[in-house]
Amino acid sequence: MPTRTALGLRATEQDLQDGMQLTRREARRLDRQVRRMSASVTGVASEKRSLRDRFIGEAKDQQSTSATPGPKGWIVPGAGRVNHIEPQPEGFGTSVHVCGLWPFALGAGAPIVGVPLGRHLLNNSTVCADPISWFLTKRINNPSCFIIGRPHLGKSALTKRIITVLRAWGVLPMVLSDTKGEYSGLIKELAGQVIRLGRGQSAVNPLDFVDIMAELRQIGEGIEDPAARAQAIKRRDEALEEMRGRRMTTFMGLLSIARNGRLENHESNVIAAALAMLDDRFTETAPLIEDVAALIRSRPERLSEIVQDRGVEERYRDRTEALLDTLGTLTGTGTFGGMFARPTTERVEMGQAFSFDLSAIPESEVELLGAVQSVCWNYGSALVSAQKHLSEAGLRRSQHYFLVMDELWLALRASNAIVYYLDSLTRLNRQRGIGQAMITHTMDDLRLSTDELTKIAWGFVSRSAMVFLGGLSEGEMGNLATVFSMTKRERGMITDWSGEGSDTGPDGVTAEPPGRGKFLLKIGKRPGTPFKLHLTAREMGTNDTNGSWRDDHEAGYDTVGAAA
Repeated sequence: MPTRTALGLRATEQDLQDGMQLTRREARRLDRQVRRMSASVTGVASEKRSLRDRFIGEAKDQQSTSATPGPKGWIVPGAGRVNHIEPQPEGFGTSVHVCGLWPFALGAGAPIVGVPLGRHLLNNSTVCADPISWFLTKRINNPSCFIIGRPHLGKSALTKRIITVLRAWGVLPMVLSDTKGEYSGLIKELAGQVIRLGRGQSAVNPLDFVDIMAELRQIGEGIEDPAARAQAIKRRDEALEEMRGRRMTTFMGLLSIARNGRLENHESNVIAAALAMLDDRFTETAPLIEDVAALIRSRPERLSEIVQDRGVEERYRDRTEALLDTLGTLTGTGTFGGMFARPTTERVEMGQAFSFDLSAIPESEVELLGAVQSVCWNYGSALVSAQKHLSEAGLRRSQHYFLVMDELWLALRASNAIVYYLDSLTRLNRQRGIGQAMITHTMDDLRLSTDELTKIAWGFVSRSAMVFLGGLSEGEMGNLATVFSMTKRERGMITDWSGEGSDTGPDGVTAEPPGRGKFLLKIGKRPGTPFKLHLTAREMGTNDTNGSWRDDHEAGYDTVGAAA
């Protein structure tokens, strides 16, 4: 049987191995006992450390080897370990009782990436979004957005906010069909260029691509390495051929609008051949539409073969008569006036924001508006493509563009040809480095003359990666609820925003419409993000679309239009 001392020592060591903790008083008493009995216990005399030192050393070793504490702390003396953690108190209360705790710590409905637009209507968080920033961060697959809402609810103000911030981030805005002139002030403040088109205003020659092609001809100049020079010349020739194709497409689209129908096959071939022949005659300047008509009337051999007149002059006149009639509408004596018949009076400069102001053209002249919009859109696309070729050749800095097409309904009603053009633009803008925004009032604006055209126009919305929905009635939503899986609550918000302002007092002052500045941001079939646009004081001056009414009031007219 072991002695009591041996038993006590053995029990103490076992207790230490089991993790028993001693007080200082117990450690001192045990230390004295060990010293007294050390002479009678074999093996204990050789122990150099006291049990107290051994206990403290093991505790320090355990603390040093533990990288992180457990859920209740380190299991060592003095480390603050707790045996029980009390849960945080919870309570319930009405919105009246807990209103002082607002705002709650909730996540935003949309990522904080892109142009800051306003406040979330449900959790008051900041909503940021724009098609280019979200495309570059791979949140959407296409840099495009569609804005729909009733008049005077903030569609243009939302677009201007996106334009302003994107311009500060290096993206160049292009407003290619400003039918009301409401973007001109903003573009001028952004140090951009505004070109005013209309009867008696600036003219645009749809055949004038001289400046663009002159810059493209510089590709390959100054390159000494034969292989690199040959590759650059090949790129240059491809770019020039593309510009010729764009010029022909622009001109044929204009002719289709003027005719309100497509050209015949032999007429399209005649136009293509005539433009190629005029390129040999006009090397420094651009031909005019009258030059094309004069060439066709002269009946050159090349055009005679295309027309297949079989050597009979009368047959040639019969085959080209309709084409010459269409060309006549675009000349100075035609129904479109001299807007397309004269040389271009003001050229667009690359590398800056610009806008085509079409406010001088009355909205009643739908065909003329559609024709001008078609030319402007094609010219803008050609400019962007030329910029891309020059940047790849190292002659210009690479830039992104934001294309704005407001009042889309005017263009869609002008001609069926514009529908097909816009369809191709919405499919190819990603490859061309163009972000775009299409703006109209309701889905009814996209109901066209045939079911086929309506389906194509509705595709503009469904293919837009980002859609901003303003106030709409139930009958104006079209297929929005189906395409974007809108909930009953989302549809209710949009219909509530479509209401008019109401009288708020005996003085007859009308409150602003409930939906002014409010939008629902939809990304595919995801839940929407409702927000209200917040404008700064500086932005207010460029977002008044009722300027003509204010001017009349300041000129001395009362509310019923009689002279004061």
